[in-house]
Amino acid sequence: MPGFSLASRLDGAIGGKTATAFEKAFSVKTVGELLEHYPRRYARRGELTLIDSLPLGEPVTIVAEVVSANERRMQNRRGSLLEVVISDGDGRMSLTFFNQPWRLKDLTPGRRGIFSGKVGEYRRQTQLTNPDYELFDDIAEARAEAEVTAKRPIPIYPATSSIPSTLVQKTISLVLDGLGEVDDPLPDDVRARRGLLPARAALEQIHRPESDDDIPPAIATLRMHEAFVLQTALLQQRQFVRALSATKRPAAPGGLLERFDAILPFELTPDQQSVGAQLEADLVADWPMNRLVQGEVGSGKTLVALRAMLQVAESGGQSALIAPTEVLAGQHLRSIARMLGPELAPEIMPTLLTGQMPAAERRKAALRVASGQARIVVGTHALLSATTTFADLGFVVVDEQHRFGVDQREALRAKGSSPHTLVLTATPIPRTVAMTVFGDLDVSTIRTMPAGRAGIQSFVAPLAEKPAWFARVWDRVAEEVALGRQAFVVCAAIDSDQLTADEKTDEPADAPAASAESARTRWGVVQVEALLTRLPTFDGIRVQILHGKMPSDEKDAVMQAFARGDIDVLVATTVIEVGVDVPNASTMVILEADRFGVSQLHQLRGRVGRGGLPGLCLLVTEASPGTSARARVEAVAATLDGFALAEVDLDLRGEGDVLGGAQSGARSSLRLLRVVTDADLITEARAEGERLLADDPGLLRHPGLAAALERRVGVEERAALAKS
Repeated sequence: MPGFSLASRLDGAIGGKTATAFEKAFSVKTVGELLEHYPRRYARRGELTLIDSLPLGEPVTIVAEVVSANERRMQNRRGSLLEVVISDGDGRMSLTFFNQPWRLKDLTPGRRGIFSGKVGEYRRQTQLTNPDYELFDDIAEARAEAEVTAKRPIPIYPATSSIPSTLVQKTISLVLDGLGEVDDPLPDDVRARRGLLPARAALEQIHRPESDDDIPPAIATLRMHEAFVLQTALLQQRQFVRALSATKRPAAPGGLLERFDAILPFELTPDQQSVGAQLEADLVADWPMNRLVQGEVGSGKTLVALRAMLQVAESGGQSALIAPTEVLAGQHLRSIARMLGPELAPEIMPTLLTGQMPAAERRKAALRVASGQARIVVGTHALLSATTTFADLGFVVVDEQHRFGVDQREALRAKGSSPHTLVLTATPIPRTVAMTVFGDLDVSTIRTMPAGRAGIQSFVAPLAEKPAWFARVWDRVAEEVALGRQAFVVCAAIDSDQLTADEKTDEPADAPAASAESARTRWGVVQVEALLTRLPTFDGIRVQILHGKMPSDEKDAVMQAFARGDIDVLVATTVIEVGVDVPNASTMVILEADRFGVSQLHQLRGRVGRGGLPGLCLLVTEASPGTSARARVEAVAATLDGFALAEVDLDLRGEGDVLGGAQSGARSSLRLLRVVTDADLITEARAEGERLLADDPGLLRHPGLAAALERRVGVEERAALAKS
């Protein structure tokens, strides 16, 4: 009987040494994970061909007999060369093997077999280099086997230099031979209704197809497995949250929320009102809020979150807002204190807690948090510290969720008793991505922008065709400063000579790299500051730099000086990407814009045009016309609609980049499923999952699905499914 299942450890199936190599190369630890290492394409062996009519450069399969085999030392490099001459009775050709002398034992004169490979030519003689072959004693058997083999697709796998595709193929075949029964994750009625294969047959046909016709049904079946298991996991996560009991946090008549609304100097936008009403209802529901609010840069997400924090504060509860950078945390605190005003701020006592604060100041802040005196706490990863405790943590707000790991989010939630959770993101998410990644959260959207925004004009400065525009960019910045306005200049690195990237930029994999020089970042913060100090047009213009390697207090001082108007031009890395609010900043210059992704360019652009001043965004690029890198930049210049750009981003780059760190580890990353092309399948899988869980919430009657969920979605991966 077969000795292992999909859940079995890989070292028990293929041996410890090989299993270690596969884990290192592909992060696979179990039999199931190895069998999810699907072929990326299939090659063809070619029809049986006579040696005399072999086509150069084509894959062929021939039946032939070994005529001679000789090994010799190579003249111009180390190692040996094995040359084998074979004949099919009419023509002759050679086989060449490098550094494989042991093949002499097999390839003895008179042995017959099938030989497969791509036809090459050396010294006017056709040859196969390092061909695949199988030897037989009986020529009739060889020919019969060759006829079958010639039509069988050859799976080509993602491989590494240490583990080639052929080794992956052999290892997977070995595992399939020893695999026991495979439980099907799909209910029988779903599989029958959709005409899908049993799970075992699908694995066999994708890895060992007998013909081209075997492959599509296998892929369709396994794609549905992936969508169904993923959506069921997300639905279970939602069930889990809704099974928890939450402390209700109602707003009181004449309480903090009403008093705050009364002092607001403007009307809430319709979207802020509707999303605010959703949050208000969530905070008095029987289960904890678990909501994502997505909205354009500057659409007022922080205001909506603050109103919910005040509702929680009315019952004495505390809210913790965790931000990805100290600059942003400081900005949030000042913004919240300003909105609360002199009457409410002392009552709520918004408190900043970061790792870079002086020890005495941090102790004082931690004491206010632990005693419950601070009802709104804003911080960075310092909020996660074991020494940070809350009196009554009722509400967790995560700003830009994709900047935080799963464990970090859960560590903060664990400091309260089933606290309500709100995730904010300014990166608009296409519907299918939201369904795939945020399927366990309720999603709210703020589309309308506050009144009084003057808008932003965006232009591409295409230096590949118009190098003179580089000088014009700086003249344009100087003109804006002369009008009393301020400007940002964003670079992809701190010092391009040392290739010091500040934070991970969103540079896509298809950034142009025709040569080492073109792939290299040319403009870092250091280089731009040096350039601007030499420009005559910048005489008298106050230039300052900002990047993530600077000490925290220095970064904060620079941002406050820029906000006060003491700095005219801020040259920075993407540390200013989110949350920085300087209404007098009118101009954004992004150098080497093709090194950033669509969503990041959109985020950066949102730093200007926030007050009554019209915004100007100059996207400087040397990417050639027609390249995908140039297409990204032009797409951003063409529209201010972040939701339209999210769809463009998905089309241009595929969900691999859009999802980014959304899926954690090998088990939870997408394999065959494609968010763009499989939108309908994802929707259908979710509906099937909802029906199944409504009927069998504990999956007691669906052990195959329960086992698949356990294999594919561990504790860490379950939480990872909610990441952005």
